[in-house]
Amino acid sequence: MRQLDVNRRIFLGGLMAAAIGSRSALAATSAVVGKAEKIRGNVRRRQGEDEQRLAVGAAVLDKDYVSTSTNSFADLALSRTRILLGPETELLIDNFIAEEGGTLELGVGRMVFDRPEGLPKVDVAVRTAFGMIGVRGTKFFCGPSRAAALAVFVERGVVAVEGAGVTRTISAGQGVDFDRPGAPPGEPTNWGQARIREAYASVGLR
Repeated sequence: MRQLDVNRRIFLGGLMAAAIGSRSALAATSAVVGKAEKIRGNVRRRQGEDEQRLAVGAAVLDKDYVSTSTNSFADLALSRTRILLGPETELLIDNFIAEEGGTLELGVGRMVFDRPEGLPKVDVAVRTAFGMIGVRGTKFFCGPSRAAALAVFVERGVVAVEGAGVTRTISAGQGVDFDRPGAPPGEPTNWGQARIREAYASVGLR
């Protein structure tokens, strides 16, 4: 019996070491690109098979898949760029290098990309089921808005929105709507303050 107990402890110890080792290897292969500035509710990050709750101050890694639950919000600082996520949102940090740019993938939900004025521009592409958003140092909202299945609104700077072979260039104060995945973006229109407030409130901004 004593031998069995010793073997059991060795076996469990080996499992724990393997788990710790896999997390260490994952951290070693995925670069830290930022941290969680603010978290409200249940927000989780996943890398491969490793999933954990995201806490304030925790590192955000390249290749992280971040998801928020109902009534949950996340404010992520990717160096000097802020990414704000609303409830029931899924974001993959697919390939991102701090202060250089990269690719983000918005699966479902809504987000705000915010890079302060005066900083060097970064090239960022945001993939969605509706199309691609090309960003160069700006502030914009992306997500469902009123009757639109997906909308993109630019507060600062310029973005290019592409879908179904059509590209729209959106300037500050303008937005475009998508009716459905596979449809082209509509013509840019000026958004009113009420719609802008609704969009920002949906990611926790007041």
